Amino acid sequence: MNEKLAAVIGKAARAAREQLGLTQAEVAELMDLSPVVYNRLERGRMLPSVPTLVRLCETLKVSSEVLLGEDRPATRAKGKDKPGREDPPSLHHLTELSRKLDETQRHVLIHMAKVLLR
Repeated sequence: MNEKLAAVIGKAARAAREQLGLTQAEVAELMDLSPVVYNRLERGRMLPSVPTLVRLCETLKVSSEVLLGEDRPATRAKGKDKPGREDPPSLHHLTELSRKLDETQRHVLIHMAKVLLR
């Protein structure tokens, strides 16, 4: 097992869970895991399987990049202060959805966002 990666995933999972105001038991139930297994995952004592990692992302409303500690390097390269892990889960969800749109649809989404900001 890669202890360093397990620790990164566990720390990110804990931060995302706390941001959502959930307990470990609640997340375990939502994921259909035993609380003991979820606790081991969050403490960095085990690596999740790929299907479990996907369910973890969905349950905690974060991208896999956040859980894997990659924190959107393109954002950091532009000199922004906030790493991706501090963004609200809804922003990550919006970003993931927008990646599935074609260029025309993204322009429409941008226009709608500008109208909402007025």
